[in-house]
Amino acid sequence: MRRAVFLDRDGTINEERQYLCRVEDFHFIGGAVEAIRLLRGKGFLVVVVTNQSGIGRGYYAEDDLHALHRHMHAELERQGTGVDACYFCPHHPTHGQGSYAVDCACRKPLPGMLLQAASELGIDLASSWMIGDKSADVEAGLAAGCRAMLVKTGYGAGEAGYLPPGIRVVDDLLAAARAIIEENQHAADELVQLKGEFNAD
Repeated sequence: MRRAVFLDRDGTINEERQYLCRVEDFHFIGGAVEAIRLLRGKGFLVVVVTNQSGIGRGYYAEDDLHALHRHMHAELERQGTGVDACYFCPHHPTHGQGSYAVDCACRKPLPGMLLQAASELGIDLASSWMIGDKSADVEAGLAAGCRAMLVKTGYGAGEAGYLPPGIRVVDDLLAAARAIIEENQHAADELVQLKGEFNAD
C-alpha cells in the first residue's frame, strides 16, 4: 500500500478561475510545482481530485477538461515533475443537465474520488493527506480516512471558519507540502528511536 497526497485543483494547484476550461487561463499558484516535486521526491503519490460541475451545467465539455489536464501534465513534466492521476466529478444534483443531474457519490465533500483512487492505485488512506482550499475538500479527505489540511489560496482564506476542530491551515500548497514532509520525518525519527530502545533492551 502506498501513501498519497490528494490535491484539489482550482485554488490549490492553479489560480482560481470560475469554471476554468481554457488552457490560456490556467496558471500555477506560486510554489505549487515545487510542492508537487517535493512530495513525489519523498515517495508520495500525488493525485488530483476536482469537482467540475461546469461540465454538468453545460459550460464546457469533458474534452475541454482533458485538454486542460494534458496541458497541466505537460507543464509539470517540463518542470521536472508530475501528478500520478487526475479524478474529476462532472455532476451536480440540481444544476446538472441530462445524465449529469445525479446525486452522485464522487462530488466533494463526499469521498468517492478518493476511494476510487485508493482502490485503483493501492493507496493506504490512513497514511495519506487531502489538501484543498475549501471545507468540502477537508470533509472529503476526512470521510475517506485521510488527514487533511486547508490552504489559504483560492477560497481558503474565507473557509477556515467552517472547518472541523484541529484542522491545520497553511498559506499555500508549498507550505502544506513542507508541513507533511516535516511531520513524516519526525514520525520516522521517532520510529528509529523506538527501535533503538527496543534493541538496547
